[in-house]
Amino acid sequence: SPPAYTLGDKVATRQAYGSALAKLAQGHNRVVALDGDMKNSTFSQNLLKVDKDRFIECFICEQNLIGVGIGVACRDRTIAFASTFACFLSRAFDNLRMGVISQTNLNVMGSHCGVSIGEDGPSQMALEDLAMFQSLPGCTVFYPTDAVAMERATELAANTRGITFIRASRPALPVIYKNEEQFQIGKAKIVKQSANDQVLVIGAGVTLYEAVKAAEQLAATGVNIRVMDPFTIKPLDWAAVQNHSAACGGRVVTVEDHYPEGGLGDAVLASLATVRNTVVKKLAVNAVPRSGPPAELLEMFGISASHIVRACNDI
Repeated sequence: SPPAYTLGDKVATRQAYGSALAKLAQGHNRVVALDGDMKNSTFSQNLLKVDKDRFIECFICEQNLIGVGIGVACRDRTIAFASTFACFLSRAFDNLRMGVISQTNLNVMGSHCGVSIGEDGPSQMALEDLAMFQSLPGCTVFYPTDAVAMERATELAANTRGITFIRASRPALPVIYKNEEQFQIGKAKIVKQSANDQVLVIGAGVTLYEAVKAAEQLAATGVNIRVMDPFTIKPLDWAAVQNHSAACGGRVVTVEDHYPEGGLGDAVLASLATVRNTVVKKLAVNAVPRSGPPAELLEMFGISASHIVRACNDI
């Protein structure tokens, strides 16, 4: 069944993942879920309500989680979804690398990404996950911003060959897309634009909301910016980035709840590498973070609306 949310309602994308997983399991008896003892936080436990025999608890052993996932997905016996906190997936990178070599079809959901998890602290903040999964040949990397996008990303992942990675946030954030909104792999969305935009700002997840806040603040001073939601980081919508960058005078700001290396900003830079007269300013988590309230951490580590405003004015 399609998403059933109300615009403006606050729903965490990890919660929407659990809803989508249960719907997929109801519609297809080969859908299975695996988790690393985080099922109440990733909401993969929703599949237990459909069929407890299709849920595999792998406990706190992420190499085993991914290894078992690759095994049950072998020869398309199942449509497997493995989930845990995204930071812990670094422990399983060798298994993922070997999964690419053996042409596995495994869907991975990593939740609690970035400093926006707040008080849980840096040991549980995934800030390298996009770099890790983008390095895997053929991997599709989803970064859905709201609950509707997450349900569609989960559905698309189930129908995509190879390894897929779905990045989920901890905070409950407003639904911005209508339930009937259609999403495609490699196709970005423009969530705010005008005829005289001066800067293209690209964000995903929590930083997209910060970009929209920044757009409102800048508009009050007479500066219009265009805000893009990439939906997939790999493949990135190169055509959209290039076209909208040109429409904004070649000025681009990227903002991500991730370290600067190997994330959204680097993907955007790659798409614009051969485009003349373009400048890109990357905003990313600029130091090893600490525990604290999410809003304060976004400000402290350089990815809040105020930093976007400053970057847009500077560029």
